[in-house]
Parts: sequence; structure tokens; C-alpha cells
Amino acid sequence: MTASRRPSAEAAIDIPAYAGDDTASSAIASPLDTAVIAGGCFWGIEAVYEHMKGVKSATSGYAGGTTNSPTYDDVSSGDTGHAESVQVVFDPSQVSYGQILQVYFSVAHDPTQLNRQGPDVGTQYRSAIFYRNDAQRKAAEAYIAQLTAAKAYKRPIVTQVVALKAFHQAEAYHQDYMVHHPDQPYIVYNDAPKVEHLKSQFPALYRSEWGGR
Repeated sequence: MTASRRPSAEAAIDIPAYAGDDTASSAIASPLDTAVIAGGCFWGIEAVYEHMKGVKSATSGYAGGTTNSPTYDDVSSGDTGHAESVQVVFDPSQVSYGQILQVYFSVAHDPTQLNRQGPDVGTQYRSAIFYRNDAQRKAAEAYIAQLTAAKAYKRPIVTQVVALKAFHQAEAYHQDYMVHHPDQPYIVYNDAPKVEHLKSQFPALYRSEWGGR
């Protein structure tokens, strides 16, 4: 995240729910499923999903690159191919993959910003969905097509839909960052509004307590 610039909160977008076959998780034998997404600084995305009902955990990390065991400094250089990402473990009986995506596209980030998000610039801040199986791929591609046809945004969606090769958990000090630093300027201007947008736009999915606590 860029500390040298004064960040500004992005406005939330009111978009239609996913209209496709929302069974991306129904074939999973485990009672829990996992989504891996990227869209700017992972602090805010993690915070949004930790306030979402049905989410068991949200973990900040790195995905999409070729470097093994990447560090924050490595990824921040923009040379690893990794993006700051969040691994969301959720209960499909409580929240669907389509709802995970709807929150991602509406309040978690702006999918029309190419290789940046707000004040943060670089491929490490790109918009990307890392699918774990063919059902997730089809759902992500179908939803992007649906939002494009509905002209939900003024600019084209630039979100990548790519296979997940590996997810690397970020350093401990990045986990639950908003919990530990609620008054940090970046959090106040960029990330706290995202949680408020979740509360106002998706009251049925919002929970006031942090996930896993």
C-alpha cells in the first residue's frame, strides 16, 4: 500500500446479483469451500469478508506469480508476478460463491481499474479471480459477462480470471490489519468505508463481529 499518498475511499457500486447457476460449491465434498481473489491492498478485502456471514476466515496473502515463498517486499517490487490476494473460506450452506463474487465486484474493489486500486499502482494490485475448479471459472466468467451486458460500470471490467496455482499466506503483521490498526489513515480513508458499504448494501450478509472471533 502506498503510504506517501493520501488515499481516498472508492464509491460502492450497486450491481445485480449473479444470475447464473450458483452451484460452484455444491459438488465440493467438504462442508467448506475456498475463494481466492485480488483487488488492491489486501487489508480492505480481508476486512470486508471477515464481516460477511458464512465466511469462516479471510487470510491475506499472495497469488498469481512464480516466486516461491514470496515476501511483502518481493511482491511490492512488482517483479514477482504475484498480486496481493485474499483467501476466503466460506460455508456454501450459508453464503454462495455468487454472493462472494457480488460483494467482490461491488464493495470490495473497483474491477475497472487496470493494475491499480485507488492510490496503489502496480500489477501487484491488479483485479483477479483465481479459480480453484471449472465451476468457479465458469461462474466468474459468466458474472463478468452479465455485468458487462448490464452496463453496470462506466468503464470496462479488467478483472483477470485465472487458475490458482498456489496461495502464499502473507506475514503475520498483515493479518487482521484493520482489527489492530483501526485508526491508521489508510484504513480510515480506504478500507473502513468498504465495510460500511457492505453493511448498507448487503444487510442480510453483514455481521458486526469479526469472522472467526
